[in-house]
Amino acid sequence: MMLVIAQAGFAEQTITKSRFIAMALASADEREVSLALRAFAAQHPTAHHLAYAFRLKTLQGIVPRFSDAGEPSGTAGLPVLKLIEGRDLINVCVAVIRYYGGINLGTGGLARAYGGTAKLALDVAKTIAFVEMQTYPLTISYKQMDMMSNALAKCNGSIVTKAFNQQVELLVSLPVDEAPNFLNRFKQCAE
Repeated sequence: MMLVIAQAGFAEQTITKSRFIAMALASADEREVSLALRAFAAQHPTAHHLAYAFRLKTLQGIVPRFSDAGEPSGTAGLPVLKLIEGRDLINVCVAVIRYYGGINLGTGGLARAYGGTAKLALDVAKTIAFVEMQTYPLTISYKQMDMMSNALAKCNGSIVTKAFNQQVELLVSLPVDEAPNFLNRFKQCAE
């Protein structure tokens, strides 16, 4: 079962005089990942490295990416990505900042430090089951609006847009598993 982060996690540790700081947070798309990484980097302008990994569900499938941020290949971002994949997390970004302490850790030490700090951040992050959502157009009468709003809340859906014309024209976001029953219920009511 895929999981998403419901509450971000942060962790910090010092390993052989190098300071590692990690964040783990939900990110819906690459734009959110980019904004989160820029904000994290801005909080630590004198850090030497910002390695990261993310895994997103897109229309093209699951997209995993990572960056070693100038560390030896596969020693920083890759251990973080393997951790994300091992926990079956989706729509997540995990970043680890390193302040170099003057002592080389070696490739194994780097992988353990980056992966270990990312693990600490993920351990304190709160996760919940991933529910795939999709948007659907829906047209209802004005008198159905309250009933539809209640039904939408029960299935954890939401209204994306609404237009009030002769009828109420909506774009609703629904869990994919709930959509057929929900849409059929209001389609039958509208007829």
